[in-house]
Amino acid sequence: MASKFNEWVSAARLRTIPLSVSGILIGSFSTLNENKFNLSVFLLALLTTISYQVLSNFANDYGDGIKGTDKNRIGPKRAVQSGAIKLEEMKRGIVVTTVFSLFLTVLLVYSAFPHNLVNIFIFISLGALAIFSAIKYTVGSNAYGYFGLGDIFVFVFFGLVSVLGSHFLFTSSFSFSLIYPACIIGLLSSGVLNLNNMRDVNNDRANKKNTFAVILGPYKSKIYHSILILLAIILMIKFHFLSNIKSPLLTIIFALLLLWLLFQLIQVYKTFEAKNFDLYLKPLVFSTILYSLLLSIHYSGIL
Repeated sequence: MASKFNEWVSAARLRTIPLSVSGILIGSFSTLNENKFNLSVFLLALLTTISYQVLSNFANDYGDGIKGTDKNRIGPKRAVQSGAIKLEEMKRGIVVTTVFSLFLTVLLVYSAFPHNLVNIFIFISLGALAIFSAIKYTVGSNAYGYFGLGDIFVFVFFGLVSVLGSHFLFTSSFSFSLIYPACIIGLLSSGVLNLNNMRDVNNDRANKKNTFAVILGPYKSKIYHSILILLAIILMIKFHFLSNIKSPLLTIIFALLLLWLLFQLIQVYKTFEAKNFDLYLKPLVFSTILYSLLLSIHYSGIL
């Protein structure tokens, strides 16, 4: 029993969760300046986002597993492909997680907008779209992850929806100043996906999973990656001055983060063996989380 539980925990890929909540942290803590932060809405937003991420991971495991795409992948083993979890078991797991995600979505939206039917309808629809997108990334004959559209999904949901949507949950209004960090988180998250796809490019190409990395090829994928990270850095610098961040400590950490991102970019550009792109996944994930924490600390007024 314990062994099976550990396999489900492994399939949930908990290491992907911090990246998925980065935008939630920024969107939520930005409301502190407006005195509209609500702890229960914040916690529900975190739980709902985590449920979406786990659902996406289960569906990804199932979709790639049933297509045989994971057979010779370089990264961590997948539950379905390795036989640790059977296809029917994973299918049931997806159904249970979908129902739980819908429940959390309804609870979150009702807590945020108890008397606004329009906002309730819009955000429940948005949640349903997020759930559908999480599943359709690799599941089905028309899985959009197999047609190079995963990057767009990540940019929109991890960046724009996560930051702007979570802020709206507290304030019922859009903060146009948050478009900058929303795009930054979206760009960095897309960079994480691109690194993952560059690592798996040979296996994906062999299994007709046409990720953006497969479509572009090795050299252009690096150029694309450079564009993502450099755009994020430019927006970071501009938003830093727009936000009037006066804390010397935050500014120093921010400057070190920019230098670290540039260092990572150079290392990626110097990498030629597909499996070695895996070395730069965790640093980029950590950079994204660190940036979200820096902004959250700024909004909280601690520094």
